[in-house]
Amino acid sequence: MSDTPYPIDIDSIRGAFPPGIEAPPLLVDFATWLKGRPWGSVGCFSLQGQFSDQAPIFDGSPLRDRFSLFMRLPDGSAVGGWYGAGLDRDNPPIVGLGSEGDYELLAPSLDVLLIKLTSQQFDEAWHDLRPHDEVEPQTVELAQWLARQPAGEPAPCEDGELPDFRGFVEKWSRDREEYWANHRLMAELGWRLAAHLPKGKNAWDKTHFEVAIVGKQYEARVLSHGPQPFEEAVSIESLLRDLREEMRRAQPELGLWYAMKFGLSADGRVMPNFEYDVRPTIGGEPALLSEARADLTRAPRPERWVPKWLA
Repeated sequence: MSDTPYPIDIDSIRGAFPPGIEAPPLLVDFATWLKGRPWGSVGCFSLQGQFSDQAPIFDGSPLRDRFSLFMRLPDGSAVGGWYGAGLDRDNPPIVGLGSEGDYELLAPSLDVLLIKLTSQQFDEAWHDLRPHDEVEPQTVELAQWLARQPAGEPAPCEDGELPDFRGFVEKWSRDREEYWANHRLMAELGWRLAAHLPKGKNAWDKTHFEVAIVGKQYEARVLSHGPQPFEEAVSIESLLRDLREEMRRAQPELGLWYAMKFGLSADGRVMPNFEYDVRPTIGGEPALLSEARADLTRAPRPERWVPKWLA
């Protein structure tokens, strides 16, 4: 393990920041300092950017401009800046989105997060931000490096009351679940797929579906012993395209999603998850680039939100 260096992807980190906001020099310099050092020597993580879509938060796509997630932990948790209401967009607090539902404000600013790495000031829920037991720690070297960095401006919330990040996430999740539970198109989708209601009696039993729409291409499958075609796929296409257009109008900067997965509960409720970056497979082949580019032309995105396979 000690021979394995930290995974670092500067391009993905830069791309994870909201349009108009650049990765801070301290973060880029930290990535340079960390490069080649043994994984686990100052914490168990990779420096790689990701969008809120892939982070452990329900229906995270609409929150892309609220986060700059630059650190991934082995369990799927994510760490990064949070641009909440009234917070400093140049020096946001650093939060953790835990894979087990731990949502915590970890530090009032990036420099304080790095200082906490040197002193290993993280509780058990965030033990991956402490050095690994089997690796020689380099927290002293990190502290010495930090001491040579220019002093930054203090974050507005360092001396004041810290915002309630957990409360924000919990409210977001409740509101989005209620939104989709009462969405007219989701209600109609559940009604049309009534023949596929789960047979189990547990509240968590669901029938799972996956959908791909890229330009004129379309495919929908039910996940039953592997992806399978189903009779109603043709009749729900117009419904799903209407949903796609409605979402584009509501948040045009996101563009058009290319894939959707959803679960159908026994009560007919549909809870969706959308993919804006994946290149789906349709008919056993990757979706046509010409069709994806037609979507991008019709619904343009900020440059850093255009996936590499499409750019």
